[in-house]
Amino acid sequence: MNHLKIQKSPVELDLKDFSLKGEPITYQHRVLKDVSSIFLDQDAIKKMPTETLVYHVQSWLPVDEGTRGGLSFGTSTILPGKVGNEYFMTKGHFHSLSDRAEFYWGVQGDGMLILMDRDRNTWAEEVYPGSLHYIGGEIAHRLANTGSEDLVVGACWPSDAGHDYQEIATNGFSARLLEVDNNPVLIDYEK
Repeated sequence: MNHLKIQKSPVELDLKDFSLKGEPITYQHRVLKDVSSIFLDQDAIKKMPTETLVYHVQSWLPVDEGTRGGLSFGTSTILPGKVGNEYFMTKGHFHSLSDRAEFYWGVQGDGMLILMDRDRNTWAEEVYPGSLHYIGGEIAHRLANTGSEDLVVGACWPSDAGHDYQEIATNGFSARLLEVDNNPVLIDYEK
């Protein structure tokens, strides 16, 4: 029984590097060979080491995924780099329960949150330390690192939201974030 018991949280957040410590934390690492299909310049990928780390994610799922009314918390770290002139980025996804929203906030580095609605309208929001982003339901989202240091982003989402990566894997985003004249630019692009 926990009545009147004082205890520590099972998870701690390091406020310097935003890493999570404790149990249960899940870790995902995505190297270039895992995400090569999301990049436009496939010739450039062939010249890069396949084990190059692109991003990693830490998540605290205090309730089982799919639990209605619960919340999940995580951090994504996207490393600096490019494939051709396209920035390192996450795979991107809609939520499986597509009406579920999510919060992102910038912790470290510079980047872009790329967003796309169901009509395939695509736009981006600048991500920087202290930026706060509300991602509404029915909006696909991915992160891209446009800076020279790790881009670290915090996230909080409903535990029943789920992740639909397949729709983006099949149809992609309608725009690409490319470096043009040393600046990030969204370019209209349909597969």
